Amino acid sequence: MIRSAGHAATDDHSGMVVVDHLSKSFGAVHAVEDLSFAVGPGRVTGFLGPNGAGKTTTLRMLLGLVTPTSGSATIDGRPYREIARPLRVVGAALEAASFHPGRTARDHLRVYAPQVGVPDSRCDEVLAMTGLTEAARRRVGGFSLGMRQRLGLATTLLGDPRVLVLDEPANGLDPEGIAWLRSFLRHLAREGRTVLVSSHVLSEVQQTVDDVVIIARGRLVHSSSLAELDALTERAVTVLSPDGMGLRTLAEDRWPGRWETVDHPGAGAGTGAVLVRDVDAATVGAAAFAARVELHELATRTVDLEDVFLRLTGQAPAEGQSASTMGAVA
Repeated sequence: MIRSAGHAATDDHSGMVVVDHLSKSFGAVHAVEDLSFAVGPGRVTGFLGPNGAGKTTTLRMLLGLVTPTSGSATIDGRPYREIARPLRVVGAALEAASFHPGRTARDHLRVYAPQVGVPDSRCDEVLAMTGLTEAARRRVGGFSLGMRQRLGLATTLLGDPRVLVLDEPANGLDPEGIAWLRSFLRHLAREGRTVLVSSHVLSEVQQTVDDVVIIARGRLVHSSSLAELDALTERAVTVLSPDGMGLRTLAEDRWPGRWETVDHPGAGAGTGAVLVRDVDAATVGAAAFAARVELHELATRTVDLEDVFLRLTGQAPAEGQSASTMGAVA
């Protein structure tokens, strides 16, 4: 069972992370450009983008590790450097945590406890929260990657922060570890914490996040709830018929404005191929049968969330993904 202290709101900005017209250039390289978004408590927000999109640079500016060229990034209405007891407000893990292999998990946390300002008993609490109680007296050098990830998360929780900032926390985890992380992060959000999780793979966090902030080449390309992003997905059916004229007439009669002709390697003289959107294969097949239009192919083509993510970030779909992806999102 997961337990933690929970939080009461302290002011109108409690738990709010606000990035406002943030930019950062390294010489001629514009890592982040005019980026603005806000995330709040009680939600898990996915901060998404391909590798090199500017996610880590943004998070480092948020945590005062990099000075912005312009704009601001605040937590609870203040820059990180102005927060009196930052480790009690923000728990952050931006890189794979480094551990002394000879120290036990509990001793690792005891090294950090005085810096955070918490007693040793808090070390035992976060070990229990992250499922490491039985491994507390084991040396970290013998830990699996998944156990190290849990210990890194335990370290960020020492100060019982109301904001968590995690950069690619699922990297290297096996399916069981990812399932545990997903459940744990959602639990932390239900306690009223703000959870900001970066990833370059939407499918990795798709079942975890409530909201998404997507960037590409340092710029914001989409910000919404996951449900609103899901609304950009669509189903479609590719239809091939030796009666091209009859197929096009059927499509215009039954699905006006929702179909288009497409190139198809199997199309020859007189044949035709169309793509019908927002319909399933069974419906198209039944309509063709009723209209006596012979079909040679009827295939479902789905534009899923990963396709949408690739389109928004300007990436080509991976091999085996929907060929209609690149035209799916306006």
